[in-house]
Amino acid sequence: MLIVARTSEIAPGLVLRQWCGDDLDALLAAYRDPVLRRWTRVPVTDAAEGRRWLDQARQDWDDGRRYSLAVVEDDVDGPRLVANVALKGVAPGQPVAEVGYWTAAWARGRGVAPRAVTALSEWAFDRFPGLTRLDLLHQVDNVASCRVAQKSGYVFQEVLPARPPFPLDGHRHSRAAA
Repeated sequence: MLIVARTSEIAPGLVLRQWCGDDLDALLAAYRDPVLRRWTRVPVTDAAEGRRWLDQARQDWDDGRRYSLAVVEDDVDGPRLVANVALKGVAPGQPVAEVGYWTAAWARGRGVAPRAVTALSEWAFDRFPGLTRLDLLHQVDNVASCRVAQKSGYVFQEVLPARPPFPLDGHRHSRAAA
């Protein structure tokens, strides 16, 4: 299992690692949150959907299409899933990719998302030398994602017109390689 970031100055207290089959229960628990389900495209409502989600994450990683990472935090009871971050659309010779994320309900408001998105962004720029820009997209009414983008070093660029499956316009924030 690849660990992208371990406790560091970038993501203190967090480990970013590949998803694995042992994450099924934690994934299902996170997806019980209606707020998380509102902003995500792929439903995870039962074990079968959770296994498909995990299998797809592994397949996308193997294919180099998408890199989804479990974000884990040490808790008094041991490691606990707190978020997911993903690098999407990265390809050799393509200078732009997209980041996405979600945060479990129990981890919101503690800076988990900005730390994880920052760590993923730095990993992406290091791992893919031709990558010069990362975009973070969100629907205009997702104020929390706007704050995460800003805290993670992403600068507002433009309003994007609504497109399925999202019914409202969106924001595009970007971060350039150092």
